[in-house]
Amino acid sequence: MPVLHVADAGDGRLADYRSLTDVALRRRLEPATGLYMAEGAKVIARALAAGHRPRSLLVSEHWLDSVESLVDSHIPIYVAPAAVLESVTGYDVHRGALAAMHRPQLASVADTVRDARLVVVLEGIVDHTNVGAAFRSAAGLGADAVLVSPTCADPLYRRSVKVSMGTVFQVPWTRIEPWPEGLGELREAGFMVAALALADDAVSLGDFAVAGHERVALVMGTEGDGLTSGALAAADQVVTIPMAGAVDSLNVAAASAVAVWALVSGRPGGPNKPGEEIVPDPLLRQREAAPRCAAL
Repeated sequence: MPVLHVADAGDGRLADYRSLTDVALRRRLEPATGLYMAEGAKVIARALAAGHRPRSLLVSEHWLDSVESLVDSHIPIYVAPAAVLESVTGYDVHRGALAAMHRPQLASVADTVRDARLVVVLEGIVDHTNVGAAFRSAAGLGADAVLVSPTCADPLYRRSVKVSMGTVFQVPWTRIEPWPEGLGELREAGFMVAALALADDAVSLGDFAVAGHERVALVMGTEGDGLTSGALAAADQVVTIPMAGAVDSLNVAAASAVAVWALVSGRPGGPNKPGEEIVPDPLLRQREAAPRCAAL
């Protein structure tokens, strides 16, 4: 395995790790589809388990053992002091390991939701932390897929991936376009399109859950203004979470967790599919079980 020690922050081999904005990564000419960053051994392991391909890794000496067994010998691992990592990336890499990953080709909406019963749809969520938290809730509470509007922040941006604890690789997701017309595709597939918002004609989340719709697409709006008028008009039903204490709403990430739990907990067997057993993620339990991924 090419473990390459780097002492100079200006080393050209570390070019992928500079200017870590989503726009800069997407515009990388090689590979043509762009890159994204996975941070931390656990997140990197989950990305590899999902079949994503690494281009290289950049780690501090302390974290080398945590990632060395994860990738094939053709993948370069650059090892540098913490000060060099910070100088290159522009921030303190707390988890000590970064992987420059090839962006995968996104699936169609139809393929993404084909076997789904509950889909979370995010419109215009621009805060990467909220996107990551929504994915973590979807994964942990039993949503089957996530769709993001064209104006939604990138789920594969470093901060989103980190906050999600790598669940952006676990939950099927894709972008839904055009927006909001694309919601019609979900309706045609048999989904009840439910907009989570404040409205005079809204039904409470509890009542909506009791109705027991077979397939639900739960549409969540942006942090400030909520859902756009176009998204609300495209929904079949407006649903609201009853609040107390003179508070009218929750943070979008918290609201998504509450809504997903309410809709999934009433299913036979709870959040898990019948016969499904919850087991610890083997990638988080032991590095030896992680796949080795070759460069293509």
